[in-house]
Amino acid sequence: MKREPDRPADEKIVEWLKADIVDNVGVLLKSLFEKGNDATVDALANLIIDCYVLGRRAGVNFQVIDMRIKHRINSSINDLSDVDQVYGDLVQLRSYLEGKEQKKR
Repeated sequence: MKREPDRPADEKIVEWLKADIVDNVGVLLKSLFEKGNDATVDALANLIIDCYVLGRRAGVNFQVIDMRIKHRINSSINDLSDVDQVYGDLVQLRSYLEGKEQKKR
């Protein structure tokens, strides 16, 4: 039987990250059944970290991801009506990110 050559380390890391994202989505969904569960916060944090690292492995700079997130939030806020429940969440998220950015300065 012919053995498949080893994949490059970067490709293995990308595959591991993709599997970890899927795993953490499962953990997140299960954790939502229990209110106030630390597993929810851990799964969300792990997903965010994995997405940033996967983006970096795909050649996307962390700052570019941050800028795109801010752009997407602003676009979504402009597209939603005031009665939409998500609107308030996005406005709060934008305020949080802007406050975090100002603390850096």
